[in-house]
Amino acid sequence: MTAGSPLQTLTLAQDLTLTRMGYGAMQLAGPRVFGPPKDRDQAVAVLREAVALGLTHIDTSDFYGPAVVNELIREALHPYPDDLHIVTKVGGRRDEQGGWFPSHDPAALRSQVHDNLRHLGLDTLDVVNLRTPTQEGISDASVAEWFGTLAELRDEGLIRHLGLSGVTAGQLTAAQAVAPVVTVQNLYNLTDRTDDALVDRCAAENIAYAAFFPLGGFTPLQSRTLTDVAERVGASGQQVALAWLLQRSPTMVLIPGTSSPDHLRENVAAAELALPADAITALDAMAA
Repeated sequence: MTAGSPLQTLTLAQDLTLTRMGYGAMQLAGPRVFGPPKDRDQAVAVLREAVALGLTHIDTSDFYGPAVVNELIREALHPYPDDLHIVTKVGGRRDEQGGWFPSHDPAALRSQVHDNLRHLGLDTLDVVNLRTPTQEGISDASVAEWFGTLAELRDEGLIRHLGLSGVTAGQLTAAQAVAPVVTVQNLYNLTDRTDDALVDRCAAENIAYAAFFPLGGFTPLQSRTLTDVAERVGASGQQVALAWLLQRSPTMVLIPGTSSPDHLRENVAAAELALPADAITALDAMAA
């Protein structure tokens, strides 16, 4: 992959076209996504390399750091290229020890949107995903109520488009009754296919499905099948896992994160890897 190489794009709205391969900025913060990066200059270099490689999709949140990652993005890339779209998340806060906790009342959501605007140096956020709590028992009605606050902020001109993170199919339906949804960001990868039906639904409705932890998260994907396919196609296992996701659905978008420019280039190169049918069949079987 070289600067200027063509990347597949996905058009979700008249003013929103994303490269299907994006960049997740979470890892630019310190350990446990808290505090400053170990190497600030390298963090800035990674962000600039992402844009140089043609990526127009950067995923972030003001609770990464907190504020650290958004401020790095602003330092590295502001004023932003016209075609660069920054997707952020609200619905959570951090405590002084780096702990995570949900935060969804209207005043809190409004405050989080303004925090993202200020730290990114923007007047309007391209896409804001509502992150739902991970515990069970969150009702469709609750998600619709929280989403309604973001819809009000969209009507006020502070947000262009809305999305969801960590949701069920029912919660997506409830949110859509409030306002259009352009993105869903959920856990999905080669070995965790819980969201198969939702991936297909998003494709049918032209909603971007952003698979987080595409490489297995804190426990990286390891499989003899993955290794065998990688050796056969002359790529790394990581690249194969990313390529499989891109071939899984036409509205799949990826936001793998890294703090290394070399690793970033390796991830982006996966967007050009076309897996043969027999490799797809073998990889599909990994879910069993």
